[in-house]
Amino acid sequence: MQRPLIQNLLLLLFAIQLSSCITTHHTNYLQETKNFIPSYNDSVSYQDYLIKEDDRLFIQVYSMDDKTNALFNGSGSQNTQLMSGTGSNQNLDLFTYIVHSDGNIIFPLVGEIYLKGKTIRQAKDFIETAIKPILVINSVDVRMVGRTFSVIGAGKSGKFTFPREKVNIYQAIAMAGDLGFYVDRSKIKILRETENGSIIKTFDVRSIDIINSEYYYLEPNDVIFIQPLKEQFFGVSTIWSAISTLVTTYSFGVIIYNSFIK
Repeated sequence: MQRPLIQNLLLLLFAIQLSSCITTHHTNYLQETKNFIPSYNDSVSYQDYLIKEDDRLFIQVYSMDDKTNALFNGSGSQNTQLMSGTGSNQNLDLFTYIVHSDGNIIFPLVGEIYLKGKTIRQAKDFIETAIKPILVINSVDVRMVGRTFSVIGAGKSGKFTFPREKVNIYQAIAMAGDLGFYVDRSKIKILRETENGSIIKTFDVRSIDIINSEYYYLEPNDVIFIQPLKEQFFGVSTIWSAISTLVTTYSFGVIIYNSFIK
């Protein structure tokens, strides 16, 4: 009676080990939508970000008149540093404007300019239109500053700055140092702030359909949540490690059998 019981236990352990193996199916990106890899509707393309409350906008005004440049952009040295990206954060803050709860920024000589809900390109046109009746200018440059996203979970934690206007989910993963071997790529979650409150989007980052879906591009202040695979409990990453663990388990079972059963 005891021998079949031990054999059944060993077979059960073997089945568990095989089911817990982590293969390339679990870890590879851009997989075709088959073998439990979901498909997503090709319905949402990249949409320009719409300015929201508390966004910070860096605004520079360009004019042939040095006094106008100095008024909006500071001294010549400050202006050169800001345009080249070598200026200090203090200088940057001097020409950064916060979008208030009413959707307006307060701009020198002009006063309130409503920018909430506008794209960066639309904001540029609105500011130029507001300034031109007062001063002769060539153009206006508008950029968002302080655009970040966060990554939390499964040993990953950090806050990252957008290096460009558009950042997709794969670029975000690369910036975070890639997902670990034991991360569940089938259940990536993004917490996103919207005008109607916070929403959570859950998707499988292994699917090639992600590229043309609503999950592909990040927005400022997104939080990416990652969680470990259940297989991490067994620590089995390949068939060879499964066999090694099985042999060890079998040997341990034989020792117990010889010591207590015979």
